[in-house]
Amino acid sequence: MDKRDILQEYRKQDDRVLLSQILDKLEESKKKDKIEYTDFLDMYQVDLVKKFLNKIQVSNYILYGGYEDSERKVAVFYPENYTDEMVKKNYNKILKIIRISLSKENEGKYSHRNYLGGIVKLGMKREKVGDILVVQNGADIVVKNETAEILAKELETLTRFQNSKVEVLNIDQIRKPEIKLEYVEIIVPSFRLDNIVSDLARTSRSKAVQILEQERVFINGQNETKPSKSVKIGDIITIRGKGRFVVKQLKGSTRSGRFVLEIEKYV
Repeated sequence: MDKRDILQEYRKQDDRVLLSQILDKLEESKKKDKIEYTDFLDMYQVDLVKKFLNKIQVSNYILYGGYEDSERKVAVFYPENYTDEMVKKNYNKILKIIRISLSKENEGKYSHRNYLGGIVKLGMKREKVGDILVVQNGADIVVKNETAEILAKELETLTRFQNSKVEVLNIDQIRKPEIKLEYVEIIVPSFRLDNIVSDLARTSRSKAVQILEQERVFINGQNETKPSKSVKIGDIITIRGKGRFVVKQLKGSTRSGRFVLEIEKYV
């Protein structure tokens, strides 16, 4: 079967379009004997692409977002005779960071939303921008090499950044996010995913099912839509728009037989 014939197995038009673009990049890399890469993929798309490439038995690619555990990544395709080291040497040609250093009076005032809002205001599409890593005195914004200089100059024109320093740096200079953890307990009737998502997202069980149907829930990086999916101790659950959580341990049970779980929450 031709690789493109497999696309018809995918129900959603957006999925077929994305995977067709993936095949284009793959074929272009092979034809030109050079590295090719996509726009940024979100967690759902990363999972979709990984499963598709495994299905068509392609292994000469890397999903890369600038640092370990990045949420948004580009798919990098390379000739089969390349080594991992040869690909890594090209990282600074693929991705850059735009570092925004805030003025003293604005330090600590801006959140992820403020930076993303500025980018959207400039008309930049979300798929052109990777993770936005916020620190006290600014942020590192992961972007593709070819858009870095243009976006940096446009960000300087925004009122919110007019007294800030905006510069383009190599991806290997990225400031890795400082992980802050908070421990919470939840009480659930079972280890079903919908029960746990309901508690983690602080919503009703019916709303939790909707969140699952919207393909916003990931277990250990893989998209999961089944409410009945059983969660295990040690699983990392990401709910887009709500955060990332680790099911640390079963602490006990209540008199009514409900389970008390300790959760590690990324804050």
